[in-house]
Amino acid sequence: MCTADHPTVVSFRELSSSGFTRRAIRQQVAEGALRALRRGVYAWEGACDVVAEAGAHGGSIACVTAARHLGLWVSETEHPTHVWLRAHGRSYAHENCRCIAHWDDGSTRDAFGMPTVPRVLRQILLCRGIEEFFVTLESARRQGMLTASGLRWLTKRVGPEGRDAIGYSRADADSGLESLLRWRLRPHGLAVRTQVRILSVGRVDFVIGERLIVEVDGAPNHDGESHRHRDLVRDANAAAWGYVTLRFDYAMVVHDWATVELAILAHIDRGLHLA
Repeated sequence: MCTADHPTVVSFRELSSSGFTRRAIRQQVAEGALRALRRGVYAWEGACDVVAEAGAHGGSIACVTAARHLGLWVSETEHPTHVWLRAHGRSYAHENCRCIAHWDDGSTRDAFGMPTVPRVLRQILLCRGIEEFFVTLESARRQGMLTASGLRWLTKRVGPEGRDAIGYSRADADSGLESLLRWRLRPHGLAVRTQVRILSVGRVDFVIGERLIVEVDGAPNHDGESHRHRDLVRDANAAAWGYVTLRFDYAMVVHDWATVELAILAHIDRGLHLA
């Protein structure tokens, strides 16, 4: 039932306006097609847990919860459910509630409709900070989820720091890890190229300066001995052409950035990025 005509979470008023009588609603609940979340609010069968939880709390998913639901890149850190309550909504306590409420102006056609992607991005900026905003912004641009008008709306509704991040963002970032590494290296003023093709090596994630390759391995794509062997062959071919390769995994970039940064800067200090 999760379509434009049948939103996942609905109010009694919406069901009534669609022709459902009280008896019909009770029957749908008894048959399991509808689930009562609280008085006057229901979830259709198959509704995501976080969507139903947001409805029980009084609103719709927001911020990083909405971004993840849309398939945008967010960190794998477990977040409580973020709930959009519009400007004047009301929150409702429910079992095991750890929800984080977002009150900001805006409207949707449906009572429990999700915020737009530009609004989700603004919520992330205000709630999670500039770094997560930038990474999710590039993910939205890459996936074509942020229109030109949406980008203009967002630009008008963020401060100087947000506008700076928007200006620095690109629409062709290959992954969230790429966006994250570029953002974290930005203060050092390095010449960083992304998705560079090198003879006998193939496409590499980053080249800093002329000779320093940085590869960032996402765990789902680099497990197993065959992938390890392939990476070793790539690194050996790169060395044969005079490149130095640094290789980091997801956990290091996200959770141990200090080590990653020190390793890169140590190579820069020794001039290993220069031809």
